[in-house]
Amino acid sequence: MCDVSGGMEEGRFVEFRRKIRTAEVLSGAIQRLISDIHFNGKISVIIQNGRVLKSGYEEGYFRHHPEI
Repeated sequence: MCDVSGGMEEGRFVEFRRKIRTAEVLSGAIQRLISDIHFNGKISVIIQNGRVLKSGYEEGYFRHHPEI
């Protein structure tokens, strides 16, 4: 039984690493919002014990694209 839960945990960790590498760490809604406002900065999230401990952002450049 220990091997099964260990295998599941390992599989979850592999999925976690894959999502981090492919930048799938933000929800689709936040990714759309970031794209809509043309945000070009840094977003940081600190997680401790499986919970978000702190999050923040550093502003980058906001590019205004005139509506066509």
